[in-house]
Amino acid sequence: MKFAWSGQVFRAFRARGAAAGCLLGVATAVSLSAAASPRGQGGAEQAQAPLMAESHFKNIQVLKGMPVDTFIEAMGMFAASMGGDCTYCHSKDAVFNRDAFSAATPRIQRARQMIVMMRNLNNNNFGGALKVTCFTCHRGSYVPETAPRLALQYGTPDEDPNVMNFVPDTSVSAAQILDKYLEALGGAGRLAKISSFTAKGTYAGFDTGFGEVPVEVFAKAPNQRTTVVHLEYGQNVRVYDGRNGWFAGPDSPAPLVTLTTGTLDLARMEALVAFPAGIKQAFSQWVVGNSIIDDNDVQIVQGTSAGLLPVNLYFDKAGLLVRLVRWNQTVVGPVPTQIDYGDYREVAGVKMPFTWTVSQTYMQMTIKLTELRPNVPIDAARFARPAPAAR
Repeated sequence: MKFAWSGQVFRAFRARGAAAGCLLGVATAVSLSAAASPRGQGGAEQAQAPLMAESHFKNIQVLKGMPVDTFIEAMGMFAASMGGDCTYCHSKDAVFNRDAFSAATPRIQRARQMIVMMRNLNNNNFGGALKVTCFTCHRGSYVPETAPRLALQYGTPDEDPNVMNFVPDTSVSAAQILDKYLEALGGAGRLAKISSFTAKGTYAGFDTGFGEVPVEVFAKAPNQRTTVVHLEYGQNVRVYDGRNGWFAGPDSPAPLVTLTTGTLDLARMEALVAFPAGIKQAFSQWVVGNSIIDDNDVQIVQGTSAGLLPVNLYFDKAGLLVRLVRWNQTVVGPVPTQIDYGDYREVAGVKMPFTWTVSQTYMQMTIKLTELRPNVPIDAARFARPAPAAR
């Protein structure tokens, strides 16, 4: 599902602190006190308190207590569940007037009632576990269906490879699949010789109307990564310094967003894919399964860590990573992010993906590299917390 937005409309929504499907009536109220923190020893960034949604947005009624990055993913849950965008519930004036996001439209009032209903269902029937979510009933439709669909009952099942629960395959171990992956890339020895790289290419996404703009990637082993998107109206910067992560730019929900929970773990995984020698140590537990992507058989290796929802890694017959899926837990249910990798090319004896597409419930984008330079010096400042974006 792709929402047919122009780049101008999408930029207007994102620059005002909203994401696709934002249903609860919010307007930007700039507050950076929680976004600033001192540097730690040796220039390393210290952990900092994340900016909370109710401190940054106005008129938050039922979704208090969430960091901004998780709040935006909750908004994406509504977009994916309803099959619409911000204007379905928010006033259409919000496209050009950010204060209009806080207007309590009838659909926003209804959305709040539905969230309370969902909570009651889960509390009364599932001990508070998030078994019933917006998507449970809506499934991409404004109005839930009440009658059975015979095409579903008697047709060919549509297998979704992006599932958290699957039948385990005990005939092969996760270590065997991951070892094959490292060999397919060129072998552990060659991978260990890649200590850094810089790359240039193009970025195309909702925020550009899918027009291509320049992008730069800076990466340093074992797990540091920065991406800079050069938009017509400023730079979007995403940084993972090996422990902490941030997003700053004209399209960020706030001038500076600290990444938390599943969003932070996704940044960790993206950095790890760039230098996969340590991938076997990425998780404490692994489960193997099988599925199909685009009519091709794939093996799933699912990793789990305490306190987080799982991450699925998908490998093709050649052993190459073709997809990564993670879920982030929000108060309205688990929200997925899918990254599809392709166009593997050899660089310094190692295969690296030159194309990847990130699909999220509130946006989609594709990066295509045109140049990748391995083992080049990178200034440590590239992986420091970025400055808040000017608004």
